[in-house]
Amino acid sequence: MSDDAVLLTIEDDVARVTLNRPDVRNALAADTAERLIERFETIADSDARCVVLEGAGPAFCAGGDVGAMIEGVASEQPPADRVELVVDVIHGAIEAVHDCRLPVVAKIDGATFGAGAGLALACDVQLASPDAKIGFGFRRVGLAIDSGVSYFLPRIVGPNKAKELVFTGELLDADTARELGIFTRLFEDESFDDAVENVVDTIAEGPTVALTQAKRLIDRGPESTFEQALDREATAQGLAFTTDDHEEGATAFMEQRDPEFEGR
Repeated sequence: MSDDAVLLTIEDDVARVTLNRPDVRNALAADTAERLIERFETIADSDARCVVLEGAGPAFCAGGDVGAMIEGVASEQPPADRVELVVDVIHGAIEAVHDCRLPVVAKIDGATFGAGAGLALACDVQLASPDAKIGFGFRRVGLAIDSGVSYFLPRIVGPNKAKELVFTGELLDADTARELGIFTRLFEDESFDDAVENVVDTIAEGPTVALTQAKRLIDRGPESTFEQALDREATAQGLAFTTDDHEEGATAFMEQRDPEFEGR
């Protein structure tokens, strides 16, 4: 496994994770997925306050490793073994991203397909350039969906539209994906990098405990009753009330100045 398959830098409270296999369009091969899990474990033990996930080169992530699929077919590898790889490695990477306590921003500048699309949707915010494209074309290789697509996609576009996108394998351009809510923001090409950095800085400079609690509440909202949601909100606010950032925020509001949150 190459140590460079997934790069990680942590600077100015921001963890930057880069899928670094541009020669295969950052396909989510087993070694890349394993390295991605390791990188997010490192982030969990760091002082980072926001995470950016991006791909090197012209693609965000081209999906699963088709070469490995062909090898599995040629070698008559038992389906159970191939499923075990999906569950233990590919799904492990998706879970590592989705379960990260920090806000995770997908910076999508190029194409993302299949498992790569699932990886993008596992993030909390999807920021795209005009060159971004996304598709859920598992059908092209004769497979059902995985990588959390059955969980994420219908929650964004509704079940019938999700079925249409999966049944047809349609490749969505950036404008269409933005209209459907799959991309949360779309920026002009010439301002893309700076615009993403502005969003990331805003998140990283925010009240980290409050934002991580808000992320957890929103993720659990669809499965909650109204009363459960209110109870969880009260618990989260009880924690936020004890933070230095709450004191700073309230003080800054009264003093009519911008708060300087420190993430604690």
